[in-house]
Amino acid sequence: QAQLVESGGGLVQAGGSLRLSCAASGRTFSTYVMGWFRQAPGKERVFVAAIRWTGSTIYSADYVKGRFTVSRDNAKNTVYLQMNSLKPEDTAVYYCAATQDPSGRGDYNYWGQGTQVTVSS
Repeated sequence: QAQLVESGGGLVQAGGSLRLSCAASGRTFSTYVMGWFRQAPGKERVFVAAIRWTGSTIYSADYVKGRFTVSRDNAKNTVYLQMNSLKPEDTAVYYCAATQDPSGRGDYNYWGQGTQVTVSS
């Protein structure tokens, strides 16, 4: 059974960094677009970034572009989200997901359970 498992979340001070990992198992996701989403308390889950099997990347908006970097290691079936210059407003549960939609903006078929990121001021 296909499974995505996130790790690397935690508590960090503003200005700090975290690297989230998403390990995929149960099938090969090398041809999937792998995405990261986040859900802040009381808010809807929103798209953060995604990476295609070619390595090309998609970022949601200026508020993460330049601070967050998505990457993948197909040999390890793992996707990463490097987050730098973290701000309190980045506090959220971060989810990894997979889709076969090459745009990276369509429906995602597989989801991880999420990892909490808390940024203190």
